Amino acid sequence: MALPNGRRRRKKILKELLTLNERRYVTPAALAYVYIGLGDKDQAFAWIEKAYRERSNFVTYLKVVPIVDSLRSDPRFSDLIRRVGLPQ
Repeated sequence: MALPNGRRRRKKILKELLTLNERRYVTPAALAYVYIGLGDKDQAFAWIEKAYRERSNFVTYLKVVPIVDSLRSDPRFSDLIRRVGLPQ
């Protein structure tokens, strides 16, 4: 079964970012965004956690960036918001 065009493109971008990440730094936010686009919440949270551990400023915007809307109902999101210190 062929992948829809958008999904195929996201998979290609993911592969390119993971390959690049082997040679140089790629912000965890970029990988989290692609995994969100693919609907892979577990991997998205894994990369968001990495951003949190790296103290990336990306995590300070979690309450307002629309791209994370699909993650908001997940208990891991609330826990992360609490740990970051953002208002619930």
